[in-house]
Amino acid sequence: MSTRNSPLALVAARTDPDETGLFSFRADPDTGGLDPRSSIPVGDGPKFLAVGPDGRRCYAVDTTEEGGSVVTVDVDPETGNLAVANRVPSGDEGPCYCSVDAAGSYVFVAHYSGGSVSMLPVDDDGRAREPAAMVEHSGSGADPDRQEAPHPHAIVPGPDDRFVYVPDLGTDEVRVYEIDRDRGDLLPADPPAVEIHDGAGPRHVDFGPDGEFAYLVGELDSTLTTLARDPATGALSPVETVPSLPEGFTGENLPADVHVHPSGEWVYASNRGHDSIAIFEVDDDDGCARPVGHESTRGAWPRDFALDPHGRYLYAENQNDGTVVVFGIDGETGALAATGDVVDVPQPGCLVFVPVE
Repeated sequence: MSTRNSPLALVAARTDPDETGLFSFRADPDTGGLDPRSSIPVGDGPKFLAVGPDGRRCYAVDTTEEGGSVVTVDVDPETGNLAVANRVPSGDEGPCYCSVDAAGSYVFVAHYSGGSVSMLPVDDDGRAREPAAMVEHSGSGADPDRQEAPHPHAIVPGPDDRFVYVPDLGTDEVRVYEIDRDRGDLLPADPPAVEIHDGAGPRHVDFGPDGEFAYLVGELDSTLTTLARDPATGALSPVETVPSLPEGFTGENLPADVHVHPSGEWVYASNRGHDSIAIFEVDDDDGCARPVGHESTRGAWPRDFALDPHGRYLYAENQNDGTVVVFGIDGETGALAATGDVVDVPQPGCLVFVPVE
């Protein structure tokens, strides 16, 4: 299998400390199937992954008895071999998400239980160092059980790499920070946040390929919100909110992840409870994502999912079943169809692809 056309996928597994925590797979370009390559333990099990732009470093957020940490993992793009390079504190408790800027100069971390975000510089060897900046959030939301305090759930670099966007489940906001590269700091943008409707519980956000619109999944009310982006200020403004569930479903549901197809024509979101991928079509006229269907993930509690770099396959990670299920993406309609390929991974929580040329 040619490595040039067969991207490398990394999967984080929530395992016991003595078990494997990070897997690598080679994705077959013809079938989407995942061929196991390597695995290593990473603390108590990495919660989220981000890959540097050169594809040779992966960053994982992990929680141990000492607190939150960022683990740098060396990646061999040819063989898929993995090796832990270093571990540094992430800056607060409960890291749940990490990302890397386009230059590979900084790792950004969201701390759900700590209520903060941090910015870690990356040295010349690609290793993350201790935080250069920490920002604590404040506030609360309408739900006394889930929104009693701030809960940043993601931190996503914007399309031009000037700003990072932080959905805060606890405050029903998306905070916006400007990246100060000279000082290694995160500065509140102007305006510093966009308010989302009460009880939404913003969790993850993704941008369309042209950067004009962002799509935000609400964990607490099972919604997807389209937001317009001001390219000058980086500000977001809500345009339309639609349900992530089919009409008539009344069971428990907590949406988790959201991704825009590389073409910009479709948006996908995962439903935990309904155990499905919600499919949305992007309107060419106003950029809004509107529901067009749902596809079962063939398993329970799809915490995360990923699209391959070419937009041909979707990989649903069923955390409670310990499976990654492969779906083909219809290039005309965006519909999903299970390919029959299923990989067993203990409690998969995040899948990322190593950049391809």
